[in-house]
Amino acid sequence: MAEILLEARKVTKIFPLKTTWTRRLQVAAVTDVSLSLQAGETLGLVGESGCGKSTLGRLLLALLPPTSGEIWFAGRNIFSLSRSELRHLRRQMQIVFQDPYSSLNPRMTIRQILEEPYIIHGLGSKTERRDWVASLLHDVGLPAEALHRYPHEFSGGQRQRLGIARALALKPHLVIADEPVSALDVSVQAQVLNLFNDLKGKMGLTYLFISHDLSVISHVSDRIAVMYLGRLVEVAPRQRYGQRGLHPYTEALLDAVPVADPAFRRPVPRLQGDPPSPVQIPPGCPFHPRCPEAEAICREVVPEFRPVAADHWLSCHRR
Repeated sequence: MAEILLEARKVTKIFPLKTTWTRRLQVAAVTDVSLSLQAGETLGLVGESGCGKSTLGRLLLALLPPTSGEIWFAGRNIFSLSRSELRHLRRQMQIVFQDPYSSLNPRMTIRQILEEPYIIHGLGSKTERRDWVASLLHDVGLPAEALHRYPHEFSGGQRQRLGIARALALKPHLVIADEPVSALDVSVQAQVLNLFNDLKGKMGLTYLFISHDLSVISHVSDRIAVMYLGRLVEVAPRQRYGQRGLHPYTEALLDAVPVADPAFRRPVPRLQGDPPSPVQIPPGCPFHPRCPEAEAICREVVPEFRPVAADHWLSCHRR
């Protein structure tokens, strides 16, 4: 069995919004999430916008402190580490952001951007850093003359390649990709996704790949975790998602995947309405107001997140 590289244990993150004389408003962005990530695998995290995917990603990297719960990386509780220990650990886990343009300093050349991680961590001589930066550009498919240009001189797909290069500079074990292709054209998306797969095989990376698009997630993932209103509702191997008997929300996501057939007629959507406000999450199963199979127990009791088959976890009273 593969080594567990990353593990979240009942992680919850609550953001306070406003306190008045009569009430205290808060957002439960992530609620009681437990998951593990094996070394060398790609775990896809999928769900609607605002369900807490990006917040969970930032919690796993210790960019945000959890309200409760624990996060373990390579056998160490990252929130029990000292400042210097955490700084050293950050070399092993990096992130690729959704918007490559806003994540790159417009006042710095590409050479300065890619060299910065080595300078911050005190790695290599000037000559070694120059060679490392040139190698990074080659790995992500960009020419050497790009070193002297600025971020605004590149297309969106090229900027995302630069974001990937920067994330790989310190040779991390874990990369969290937060919606890395959502802002790109479809043809460019395919190129970037293939780049992720190539780099995984070349560098032995472990990915947490966050997206709202289940078709994108299915292309790159070994396992897929489905999130709704801050809770995990299903985690299973990718192959399991081609079958029925899944969580009703997962089935709705599968039904929404585009089909490349002009003769195909999509059935009436199973999923109706909008997600509830995260400020006022309904009691019981958070999905029950939109679920076509909801029963009385769904409106009263939060379903347990439990194993239903080998490597398949589900949170549903009906399944």
